[in-house]
Parts: sequence; C-alpha cells; structure tokens
Amino acid sequence: MSAIPSTASEIAAAVIAKRITARAVIDDYLSRIDARESEIHAFNLVMAQDARAQADAIDADIVAGRPVGPLAGVPIAIKDNMCTHGVETTCSSKILEGWKPPYDATVITRLRTAGAVIIGKTNMDEFAMGSSTENSAFGSTRNPCDVSRVPGGSSGGSAAAVAAGFSPVSLGSDTGGSIRQPAAMCGVVGVKPTYGVVSRYGLVAYASSLDQIGPFATTVADAALLTEVIGGHDPMDSTSIPLASPSLLPSVSQGVSGMRIGRVTDLPAGAEPEVVAQLNEAFAALEAAGATIVDITLPSLSYALTAYYLIAPAEASSNLARFDGVRFGLRVNAADTNSMYGATRAAGFGDEVKRRIMLGTYALSAGYYDAYYGKALKVRRLIAQDFERAYEQVDAILTPTSPVVAFKFGDKVDDPMSMYLCDIYTIPTNLAGHPAMSVPFGTGAHGLPVGIQVLAPALGEQAMFRVGGALEVAAGGAQ
Repeated sequence: MSAIPSTASEIAAAVIAKRITARAVIDDYLSRIDARESEIHAFNLVMAQDARAQADAIDADIVAGRPVGPLAGVPIAIKDNMCTHGVETTCSSKILEGWKPPYDATVITRLRTAGAVIIGKTNMDEFAMGSSTENSAFGSTRNPCDVSRVPGGSSGGSAAAVAAGFSPVSLGSDTGGSIRQPAAMCGVVGVKPTYGVVSRYGLVAYASSLDQIGPFATTVADAALLTEVIGGHDPMDSTSIPLASPSLLPSVSQGVSGMRIGRVTDLPAGAEPEVVAQLNEAFAALEAAGATIVDITLPSLSYALTAYYLIAPAEASSNLARFDGVRFGLRVNAADTNSMYGATRAAGFGDEVKRRIMLGTYALSAGYYDAYYGKALKVRRLIAQDFERAYEQVDAILTPTSPVVAFKFGDKVDDPMSMYLCDIYTIPTNLAGHPAMSVPFGTGAHGLPVGIQVLAPALGEQAMFRVGGALEVAAGGAQ
C-alpha cells in the first residue's frame, strides 16, 4: 500500500487508481486528529464512525467499477455553520447546541457527490462573529503554528484543521474576511469566491448580502479544485448566479506574463513592517514573472470598516431573530412568551453576538435608519465604483491579507475596535461582492506566516488563480 499523499488531488488520484483505499486515508487522518486535537481544538465534532462508513462506500464503488467523483476519498472538515443532515450544527453557540438539521446544505451535497469524506465539523467564532475564534461557546481553537496564538477567525477551526494536517482541505464562510484572515494566520490558502458563485443554501446566515462559502487548502490547485466542485448555480438560493461552475484548475499554472497587477497607493495604514516587506517581495516576484505593476487608488477603502460594521450587524439583527426558543435550539422556560424570548437569547448568545445584534437593531431603528444604515449602503456603492474604475486599469490587485500576524490569546478581546481592524484589508471585497484569496508568502514577526491577498473583479476567479499560482511558486510552494 502506498504512503498517504498530502494534497486532495493526489489523494483522489491514488484512491481512484486503487493505489490506496479511501478507508486507509480516513484512518490515517483520524489518527492525526487523535494525536493532536486535544491541543488544537479545531473541531466541535469529529465524525469518525460516519467518515469510515463513507470511505468504505467509496471503496465499494471503486471495486464494483461504479463512477466516483474528483474528490474520491478526500477527507474534508466543514465549518460548523453549514447544515449537515442529522449531524449537530451549532455555529459554536449555546443557542443551537444539540440541533441536528433535517437537510444538507448544497455544498455538502456537492461534496458528497464528488466523493469527499466529511471528517468533522470545525470550531468557529459564534455565528461567524469574530476574528480570532475566541468567541466560540465551546472554547478557543489554537493556531498549529504556535499554540499560544489565535488561528484567526471566524473560520479558525477550518484553517487550523488544514494547517495541523487534520484534513487536506476544509470549508469556511467569509463575511468580512473569515476565510482569508485565518488562512493568512495559519499559513494556508483560503478563497472567497465571487458572491453568488457558491450556493448559500444551508449556510446559517450572519449577513446574507456578504456571506460566501469557500475552501481552505495547502495548495492553490486544491483550492481551485474545491471551488470548482462547490461552485455553480443552485435554484435553492435566490442569490446564486445562473452560471455553471467556473473552470479554474488550468489557470493555476498559466503564470502572470502580460498581466497588470494593481498596487494600492492609498491603502489604509496599520500593517506591521514585516507584512509590508512581504507584500513588496510579492510585487517584485510577480514583476520578475512577467507582470506589470500598476499604481492605483481606491479612495473609499478607508470607509469600508465603518460601513461594514453597520451593514453586517443590521443583517445579523434580522437573521438572528429566528433564534427565539420557539422552533429549534435552546429554550429557557419563563412566565410568558416575551420573557422566554428574552431569557433564551440572554442565555444562548455570547457577548460579541449580543453586541452586534444591538448595534444592528439600533442602526435599523426609526429615526436612525437613514443616518446610519442608509449612508452605509451609499458607501458600499462608492467602494464598488472605486473597484470598477481600478479594474479598468488592472487585472488583479495585491494587498496584505491581515495587517498583523497571529496574535496572542487575549490580546484584543477587551478592545473590539482593535479586533475589527484585523479585517481592514478583507472587508472591502465582501462589500463589493468580488472574489479574493489569501496565499501564504513568507513570514513576519516571530517567524509567523504572512498571507498576501489577491483581489479580482466579479467572476474574475481565473485571473485570481493565475496570480495565486504564481505567488505560490515564488514562495517556493507547489509547481
């Protein structure tokens, strides 16, 4: 029996060619989880029995000559805000502890069809609200690169699972950077596709106009493969773009010769010097690979954080109203219905979720709607227009993913604004609805990973993956 390959594409090829069994792959990854999960806490639930049964079914299909998908036997970890039929889905919140959805999210269905094996549900900031995975009701996830530091958030468990070798790929969700920022801090690849390219059906909503599901991987090619598998139109999602899933794998190895890469001259300040140094190295590497570096401006970017923290909490205030103790999840008994609503939500939601619900409810209230939420929507339009003008001059844009490397636990929990600033470079893309990815590129302070963010226009995933592939090669990664 061959050794277990390290990437998703290699695993699937080996399983399909019968060089290794899907069961052997799953047993190997489960042993890795057993060895280190108590230290990392990447998972809320490890689905060992289910994973072995899924692997056995794939092996049986291969022996019988039945067709299997492009992810045959590949273990994948799933952020715990994506519905899995009959499997606990908590969003790392006490209010949903024990809830088992009666259906699968579309991305789960597509993964199963492709032959992927779901190995567990990963820890996260409660309802995806946070940048460090310190807001989980079930305890923090630790960064595999340095367990004294956060893995980023809100998809910290999914990033840590890949970085720790618990799964070759995973899925997260990205509302304002929740895939890209933990990818940067954990030294893995993270992708937020164009809004509407991946179905949100079955994703427990935080901010519906911003949320998007995407992959984590150790290589850009694996991230492209996962995006192809989960992408494409879904009639169950009214915001799904009516297009087939994009072909992305060929783009990864095409190089950047002839491409125009944007360097933002008015980028908001605040990045650590080592992060800025790696960004400059990335520009130099792309220029050496045949790209042209073009200076551009995005004047509205400095308002993105303010607009986001009005729009996202406003949508969260509406979306989280459904968690009231009536239909599913936690119920705290009280004297009357209104008291039960209040007691349930007080006991079930954590501090950060309560903070954002209150902020959003205030922004939507009579007398303040136009002054706050309405103005934020206008800023969102300005940001989108700035990007549109920039993409007339360039094919893609490079920025840091996070202004800082992974920080120590507790460093920012008492200063929400300091925490929110971790997403200053990722939020604008969500407001515009465009694709972006984080690619590991060198190290910064304390020898910790730095991520470089590649931004592209709407449906510009092919250009984005060309640049991502070139950065990976320049950083000494996969060819």
